[in-house]
Amino acid sequence: MTSALTHRGPDSEGYHVEAGVALGHRRLSIIDVEGGHQPLSNEDDTVWVAFNGEIFNYRELREDLEKRGHVFRTRSDTETLVHLYEEKGPDFVDELNGQFAIALWDRRRRRLLLVRDRVGIRPLFHATLADGTVLFASEIKGLLAHGGLRTEIDPVAIGQVASLWVTVPPRTPFKGIEALPPGRMLILDEGRREEKRYWKHRFPAEHEYEERSFTAWSEDVRDLLDDAVRLQLRADVPVGTYLSGGLDSSILTALAKSHHGNELKTFSVGFEDARFDEQAFQQQMVGHLRTEHVHITVSTPDIAAALADVVWFAETPLLRTAPAPLYLLARAVRRSGLKVVLTGEGADEVFAGYNIFREDKIRRFWARAPSSAWRPLLISSLYGYVQRDGKTDTFWRRFFAQRLTDVDDPYYSHRLRWQHGTHIKRLLSPELVEQMQSMEETLSELENYLEPDRSAWHPLCRAQYLETALFMSGYLLSSQGDRMMMGQSVEGRVPYLDHRVIELAARVPPKYKLRALTEKYVLKKAFADLLPPNIVDRPKQPYRAPISACFTGRESGLVGQMMSKDAMAQSGMLNVSAAGALLEKARAARTPLSERDEMGLAAVASLQLLHHLFVDRFDPARASEAA
Repeated sequence: MTSALTHRGPDSEGYHVEAGVALGHRRLSIIDVEGGHQPLSNEDDTVWVAFNGEIFNYRELREDLEKRGHVFRTRSDTETLVHLYEEKGPDFVDELNGQFAIALWDRRRRRLLLVRDRVGIRPLFHATLADGTVLFASEIKGLLAHGGLRTEIDPVAIGQVASLWVTVPPRTPFKGIEALPPGRMLILDEGRREEKRYWKHRFPAEHEYEERSFTAWSEDVRDLLDDAVRLQLRADVPVGTYLSGGLDSSILTALAKSHHGNELKTFSVGFEDARFDEQAFQQQMVGHLRTEHVHITVSTPDIAAALADVVWFAETPLLRTAPAPLYLLARAVRRSGLKVVLTGEGADEVFAGYNIFREDKIRRFWARAPSSAWRPLLISSLYGYVQRDGKTDTFWRRFFAQRLTDVDDPYYSHRLRWQHGTHIKRLLSPELVEQMQSMEETLSELENYLEPDRSAWHPLCRAQYLETALFMSGYLLSSQGDRMMMGQSVEGRVPYLDHRVIELAARVPPKYKLRALTEKYVLKKAFADLLPPNIVDRPKQPYRAPISACFTGRESGLVGQMMSKDAMAQSGMLNVSAAGALLEKARAARTPLSERDEMGLAAVASLQLLHHLFVDRFDPARASEAA
């Protein structure tokens, strides 16, 4: 099982086995490189821990624990966990500032705790065998390597991905395997199993925000984010940053440089296709901050060649190829000699940066005068990076007018996005679709997972919460974050998701996060003096990658094999006629396909790869294809 996770920890391995429990660990050595081997115990070997991640406030915790008489044998952040548990019991997790998946064994109580960080930066999966044995691992392939599970794709999960882009926790794409949701602890002891929620992402009621000046809020944001960066730079190995050319990574890099001195390494990815490339902005920030920079340029054949690896590490169907360039960027980090980078994930969710938030605001404004001729024109202002003509604008107006006045819909902000699922399901086999949930059943499952009292929040906060609780943890931090980086043995750290930053941003009044249609307003103003004005003021350009251009009919390797009609028929996952027609349409097209066709094409390719890699020919020792 641990060998299947060697990419997550290539530096060493360790085990603790006793009656009733076995802990295994693969280590990526970052803090106390020589002494922090796991599993690790307390002074009398009654508490054992194996964990993936980092505890950033470990120095402060250690100082307090030593005052209380605890004796440390290492300099690692890991050891704070066993001593803190001795002091606090299961409540120890409340003291942690970090990103983590923890397995902690209490020998005296015969109790195992599985704990996942507050927003799901690090993954943790579990499954129960017929004899009651509980398996757990950082990735699904670690569970499958045990050999006691039947590997079967869950049609309900595939339907959820088609509609919501992700599965609803704890559901995964595989039957019988569950994800421990973010902010949760699973407690297992003799005859008892309890899931406990220890942290919630909450917002004030719509009219209960603290009355403070904008200056006071912006100063707090600046001070706290700077402290989050300071903590997350803690390591006994060099730490770099991703530098995309956007606001979020530029702020982080500027803060890191202020703490790091003159030897900061930065990394960026660009594209041969100019529509997706941001290299000009990246180079401007490199010149502004004078970092040691590594840049890679990715082509559409590069993306196609990496797709099999991407699905192997993501362990889910995908509606985007965007993870592939990030996987290749992580490879560049590792080849440069680094294994830790700070990244800007989370800023858009926490400080309201996405167009979906602005769409929601415009549509609510439009809904107050549905016959207005000029209010819907505001939608077009959001997509300056998309080429369009009169037909496109007419289509957009019709699209965004759907269910316009349903402003009391709890999913108003996201409902239109989720409608793409109907088109994707047409590409799937009728037998698979027949086993899926209806949209009403999916939303019922989702409702049981989400905060029940969120209707009292401001509409912007409701949209932020949906994006954070569902898409951020289920896709962004996983398929574009942890999995792509750890696939190359690189640890990503995300200062915007320090729980203190999240909690502060939740208290900031919505008018300071989305000011008219200016996204992340408080963040821009708080750090305007650190960055060039055109970096601060540039319109939001979401990170995207080519999709249809990757499928030209010349794909080699596993991707090429899986996209043949014979392979489609053999998997039983696809409507071969519809999926084949879409593939031919992509290969014949001279211009990019529509958004929903692009998503459908990514779904077809990734679902084929998922079935082949995990059902047909699962090999836990599989070698990379994009080496």
